[in-house]
Amino acid sequence: MELATLMLFVPACFALNMAPGPNNLLSISNATRYGFRLSCAAGLGRLLAFAGMIALASAGLAVVLHTSELLFYGIKTVGAVYLLYLTWQLWRAAPGQEGEAKAGVGFWQLARQEFLVAAGNPKAILIFTAFLPQFVNPQQPMAGQFAILGLLFLVLEMVAIAIYAWMGTRLRRWFAQPGGKRIFNRGCAALLASAGLGLLLSRRS
Repeated sequence: MELATLMLFVPACFALNMAPGPNNLLSISNATRYGFRLSCAAGLGRLLAFAGMIALASAGLAVVLHTSELLFYGIKTVGAVYLLYLTWQLWRAAPGQEGEAKAGVGFWQLARQEFLVAAGNPKAILIFTAFLPQFVNPQQPMAGQFAILGLLFLVLEMVAIAIYAWMGTRLRRWFAQPGGKRIFNRGCAALLASAGLGLLLSRRS
C-alpha cells in the first residue's frame, strides 16, 4: 500500500478507535474494578470480535447483513439486551466488595463480556464495510490491502483499550470512597443503558 494512503488511514482510524462507546466504557469500568492489566487482557475478546467482522467485510459477507433486515435487527436486539443486562449488574454492584469481585472474576469472563458487547453491535460490521474500502486501491490485490488495514485497526484498537483502561485506573483513585464508587458505577450503568437503548431504537443506515 502507498505510504500516503496509510498516513491518511492511521489518524482517521485512531479517531474511530477512540470514539466513546460501550466497549470503551466497559474498559474503564473493568479497570476501576479489576485493574489495568485484566482490563487490557479482557480487550482481546473485543479484538477477536472485530477481527471476525473485518474478515466478513473483506469477504463481502457483510452485504448479507446489510440486506437482511431480520438478521440485522435480531443481532441488534440481542446486543441491546446484553448491554441492559450489564447495566443491571453494574447498578447493583456493591461498592465495598471490589476485592471479593476480583477474586471471583477472571480473564475469560471479562473477555467474554467484551466479545459479546462488540459482536452484539451489527453496525460495527457496516462501519468496516463503509470505512475500510475507502482506503483500498481497486487496481491492486484487495485481500492483502484489507489484511494490512485490518491489522492496523486492531493494533490501534489495542492502544485505545490501554488508554481507556489507564483512565479507569485514575478514576479508581479518585473514587476511593464507597459513596464515590457507587456514583461511578451507577453513572457507568446509566451510560451503558443509554447505549443499549440507542442501539435498540436505532435504524439501519
